[in-house]
Amino acid sequence: MKQVRPKKNLGQHFLTDLNIASRIADTVDSCADIPILEIGPGMGVLTQFLVKKNRAFKAVEIDSESVKYLMQHFPELKTNIIGSDFLRMNLADVFGGKPFVLTGNYPYDISSQIFFKMLDYKHLIPCCTGMIQHEVAQRIAALPGSKSYGILSVLIQAWYDVEYLFMVDETVFNPPPKVKSAVIRMTRNKVAQLACNEQLFRRVVKTVFNQRRKMLRVSIRQLYDGKVPPADFLTADIMTKRPEQLSIDDFVDLTNLVEKALFTEHTPVTDKA
Repeated sequence: MKQVRPKKNLGQHFLTDLNIASRIADTVDSCADIPILEIGPGMGVLTQFLVKKNRAFKAVEIDSESVKYLMQHFPELKTNIIGSDFLRMNLADVFGGKPFVLTGNYPYDISSQIFFKMLDYKHLIPCCTGMIQHEVAQRIAALPGSKSYGILSVLIQAWYDVEYLFMVDETVFNPPPKVKSAVIRMTRNKVAQLACNEQLFRRVVKTVFNQRRKMLRVSIRQLYDGKVPPADFLTADIMTKRPEQLSIDDFVDLTNLVEKALFTEHTPVTDKA
């Protein structure tokens, strides 16, 4: 079978450097002895190294042409290649409810959605590795006070320790993307539960970063929804800060402050921000 034609609508940029593919595959070794799920294997340049790990392995690929190519070149994986959309999958079904490592050369245009889904299944994903757009990797790994620090930084770092591993040049892809890439690893930290309403935490983070240049006392107004907060709500010290100045613990404190001021136990909180 001829090689798969990269499809722009799927954001396909096939890695061609075997040395880099091997290095990416080795990033899963830090979370050994559990199954591996690869997203978007394409023509299997990363797959060929992952299957050598002698662990349960599955790959999910939305492109039917790539699925046919993989079936032919990796016949031993025929029952483990899932022709589906990862974002629509119930991940609890993939390995019968067992934890697994998530990895891949992630499509740039949906990488953030992939990681938000990872957070929804964090109890099943103790480790996530792979290659993404360099700027997105910077945002995920960014610390408070930096321009890259934002929604992804806070929501992921609340649950995962992030390592920015190495940069990948655009020349090792077909077709070459217009930006550089980077390989990261996210490993579940010891946080079992945040000391706040977790749905509201996510909503607060998204809300204030949507107006990241404004002080919290301004951006937080989007959460009022017709309510009148107590007089001391907007005069709290934290309200004079901007979102990039807040640590994870600060966001937990802010969430508790918002819940106390604006919500009651009879007011359900949804992540609609």
